[in-house]
Amino acid sequence: MTVFEPDPAPASLKRKRPLEWLRNWFITGIVVAAPIGITIWLVWSFVSFVDNRIKPLIPPRWNPETYLQFALPGLGIVIAVVGLTLLGALTANLIGKSLIRSGERVVNRVPLVRSVYGVLKQVFETFASQDATSFKEAVMIQFPREGIWTVAFITNRNPGGEISEHVKNAVAVFVPNAPNPATGFILYVPAETIVPLKMSVEQAAKLVFSVGILTPEQAGKGAELGLPGYP
Repeated sequence: MTVFEPDPAPASLKRKRPLEWLRNWFITGIVVAAPIGITIWLVWSFVSFVDNRIKPLIPPRWNPETYLQFALPGLGIVIAVVGLTLLGALTANLIGKSLIRSGERVVNRVPLVRSVYGVLKQVFETFASQDATSFKEAVMIQFPREGIWTVAFITNRNPGGEISEHVKNAVAVFVPNAPNPATGFILYVPAETIVPLKMSVEQAAKLVFSVGILTPEQAGKGAELGLPGYP
C-alpha cells in the first residue's frame, strides 16, 4: 500500500516564520511602548512647564524644596490649584468683587489692554458657564469646498448681528487642524448645511488627533490593547 505524505514545507517558508515572529514582536513593542512613552512625556512636559513658572514665585523660606534638598515634581501645579481656588473664594464675596471692579476700571483705561482683556474674559466666562453650548456638539460640514467633508464643533448656534444678516440661519463652527486641534478655522455656515453626528465630542476629537487613522467605532471604544499578530 502506498502512503502519500505531504511535501515538506519549502525552506523559504521555514525561514520566514521566525522573521514574522520577530516583526510582530517588534511592532508589539512599539504598540505597547509608544503610547506609554508619549503620555509620560506630555505629562512631564506640562508639569515641568508649570513648575518652572510657579516655583520661582514662591519665597525660599516657604518653598518645601529649600528644606528637603530635592525637587518636588508637581509642586507648581499644587500651588497653582490652591492659589486659584483661594482667588475664586476671595472674589466670590462682596469685597473681592469690589476689588475686581476697581481693577477692571483701571484696565479699561488702557486702549489695547482693555480689548484683549475684554475678549479673554468673555471667552473664559462662556466656557465656565453651565449653560454654555460651545464645543458640546460634533458635526460634519463641507470644507474647504463642496463635496469634501470634515469634522467640526459647534461654538455658537446664534452668532447674531451682521453675521446673521449675511448668512441665513448662521451657526458658528470650529474646524480643528490635525494633528494640532488647538488651531483651526472659525466658519459661519447655514444651519441646514450641517450634518449632526451621534458621536460625542470626545470621540470626534479622537478622530482629529488620530488624523483619520481611527474609525468612529474605534474612537468610541476605550484604550484596549490590540497587539499585532495576536487575536
